[in-house]
Amino acid sequence: MPRDEPIRFNRLRQKIYIYEFRYDRIFIFSRKHWGVKPVAYNWDDVTAEVYRVYAPGHGGLIENVMLSVRNPETNEVIDRVFFTHDLYRGEAYWAIARLFMQQGPEALPKFVHPPRDWNDDDGLSHMHCLAPKVHWPEAIDLESRTAPSEGEAQ
Repeated sequence: MPRDEPIRFNRLRQKIYIYEFRYDRIFIFSRKHWGVKPVAYNWDDVTAEVYRVYAPGHGGLIENVMLSVRNPETNEVIDRVFFTHDLYRGEAYWAIARLFMQQGPEALPKFVHPPRDWNDDDGLSHMHCLAPKVHWPEAIDLESRTAPSEGEAQ
């Protein structure tokens, strides 16, 4: 697994970019079913959803927050991406993401801790240092960090 699975929000393009690690419990040795798959979705198609599972022996009630991507024509969920393990943290992160996408970086609160670069080996355990670093494909890396040009369709 990679060190992190970052999500990038591009307000100017109204897109969300996900560095998604895929695995398959049935085809455990398959190269086709495993690996990193960076994807991009339209912001309007993404919603947050909470799911609760009661798991006796694993802490009881487990509440996770997922990002669901829906097909705009059929309203069918086409992808789900893990967002956070904690319901309250997920609610706060989703509110921050919505605030950023609607109003921009000026509307965000001042954060106590700056964002962490997971590719930096400082402070990571030895096991995390062995994990592959996050490497976005060049085309997606450029698109996720820039505004659309005048002739480019969103």
